[in-house]
Amino acid sequence: MTGETATTPVLSEQGRSTRAAVVSWVLYDFANTIFSMNIVSLYFSLWVVNVVGGTDGQYSLANSASMAVILLVSPLLGALTDQAPRRMPFLVASTMICVAATLLLGRAGLTPSLIAFAIANVAYQAGLQFYDALLPEVSTAENRGRIGGVGIGVGYLGSLAGVAIGGAILSGVELLPTAEQTAKYQTVYAVSALLFLVFAIPCFLFVRERRRDDRRFDFGAVRAAARQVAATFRSLDRFPGLARFLVGRFFYTDAVNTVILFMGVYVSNELGFSTDQVRTVLMLAIVFAFVGGLLLGRMVDRIGAKRTLDRVLILWCAVFIWTAVVGLFELPGALFWPAACLAGVALGGTWAADRPLMLKLTPPDRVGEFYGLYGMIGRFSAITGPLIWALVVDVLDLGRPAAVLTLLAGVVIAYMILRPLRDTANPA
Repeated sequence: MTGETATTPVLSEQGRSTRAAVVSWVLYDFANTIFSMNIVSLYFSLWVVNVVGGTDGQYSLANSASMAVILLVSPLLGALTDQAPRRMPFLVASTMICVAATLLLGRAGLTPSLIAFAIANVAYQAGLQFYDALLPEVSTAENRGRIGGVGIGVGYLGSLAGVAIGGAILSGVELLPTAEQTAKYQTVYAVSALLFLVFAIPCFLFVRERRRDDRRFDFGAVRAAARQVAATFRSLDRFPGLARFLVGRFFYTDAVNTVILFMGVYVSNELGFSTDQVRTVLMLAIVFAFVGGLLLGRMVDRIGAKRTLDRVLILWCAVFIWTAVVGLFELPGALFWPAACLAGVALGGTWAADRPLMLKLTPPDRVGEFYGLYGMIGRFSAITGPLIWALVVDVLDLGRPAAVLTLLAGVVIAYMILRPLRDTANPA
């Protein structure tokens, strides 16, 4: 079977079911970003640090442990889903585990909640892998980029919806006794879990996979996947530009992943923002991320992905300096709002430039192979960044502004590593 026919049957059988499949697939992006924003990025960390007296380090450890697990098992998961007749059962299972673990947050004290969070995050990250692999089932080569882009845009809407709903539940929560604050946060977690499930169900029902009856999973496939990862690392010396990019990417995604995790805690505890203000500043950043993705995506088309990424990294440097100075010198919190807008633009621009540059540097016949390595780099940076933040804040006791300056250092290192890079295509 050729690649062309492999991607078209679902789309050619009946237009109505195809539209339902596309909408349902996109809705899953809306669903999982509600979890990502409310649980990973915002409300769970605020509960840990501000309500029950946990530390940045405890939250970092739970997050990093979950990312370490997914880093180790993602090749296994990829081999398993490649060999199984269908991927959808894996997506259903990972979503249900994530929802169930999220419902447990805040109900049995700090440590059990951190464990439940780690389980939920592992399941969420695994689900992303299964979900992305279903894109060929709802698209063709001609419209895949457009449908994927719609999913990203709808994902931003999911983030906005999650922040708004959580904020409405938690309005004025700081005035309540601790037990009542926890009850409010439990409501946020329960609503987030149920919304994740409700908006995921259409994907389970309407995205129809072509069953692969010739596929059977065995542990030989797992061993083959591990060998392939090792071979991919060994072959990087043939593509020095790609190797340089991946090393630089580790440093800037380290900073980006960490600021996503801790922005809520930073503006709450260093700048004195209320929960309502934290919600508003994150919603503003999300809006500017959407705008930044659009504008800087156009810049990629005009001046190239590498030159655009250079400008994005410079913008991140400005954001981190601005954020650290406001916190370090205890300046009025109002001065942080422009930095939040710039952070949103930089976030949208990072992914607008990062992915096209990766494609430009990757040999066309090895895109899948090297994108696996690209994903591993991102996951590894999601482990190290939060641990460095925790080291600076909790172990060295240097404070959160100093931790922000470590993020600045990571971006500067990335910029210097990537400076000689040219976004010229690598041959196969």
